[in-house]
Amino acid sequence: MFELFQVIFYQPILNLLIFLYNTISMQDLGVAIILLTVIVKLILWPLSRKSIKSQKALQDLQPKIDELKVKYKGNQQAMGKELMDLYKKHKVNPFSSCLPLLVQFPVFIAIYRVFREDLNKHLDLVYSFLFRPEIINASFLGLLDLSKPNIYLAVLAGAAQFWQAKMMMAKKNTNKVAVSGKKEGMAEIMNKQMLYFMPAITIFIGVTLPGGLTLYWLVLTLLTVLQQSLIVRKQEKTPIIEGEIVE
Repeated sequence: MFELFQVIFYQPILNLLIFLYNTISMQDLGVAIILLTVIVKLILWPLSRKSIKSQKALQDLQPKIDELKVKYKGNQQAMGKELMDLYKKHKVNPFSSCLPLLVQFPVFIAIYRVFREDLNKHLDLVYSFLFRPEIINASFLGLLDLSKPNIYLAVLAGAAQFWQAKMMMAKKNTNKVAVSGKKEGMAEIMNKQMLYFMPAITIFIGVTLPGGLTLYWLVLTLLTVLQQSLIVRKQEKTPIIEGEIVE
């Protein structure tokens, strides 16, 4: 199983990085990582696009879901039926945002292994038709050593993660549903917690990982923010929610 994973995922990604390092990046590992991230993002664009659209659609439906929770409080059977009808009416699959992430998972693991380990130890896996460098210089613009943890890249990655989470938070609804006064919905509370928790985790983990991996995560997050912005802007022009819930 490991050998199959190495042949299908790890080795192609490693060789693509080596090719970029030898050619376009002019042996600057940081530039090669940025180019690799862009290529991987473009390849996985359709999958991540579907995931983002599904996540945004669920957030758009959250006010309607909150209304159903109030209306059918204590009646889980009726609540479940109405919830499924709501998803069906607006053509939303609550699980569709998870499947694309699962498909991308082996790719992320392979990329993690490529950057987590010393590249010079795996140059024997370079394809025969590619030039195999004697040693890879792990510098970025001659300023950063990407083989070592870098706190600046970790903080930037955390800030980008915060920006991404902020964008995906559902907009406050002017007609909030009142539940025992003015209590926030559970989804909104969790969103606010994740808004700060995930960037903090990103920084905490980032300062322990090689700078190359943190740089990859930073660039990937920025590209995801760009993708989210394009998708959300398009969805706002054609909102998913129309009308009100009928009694």
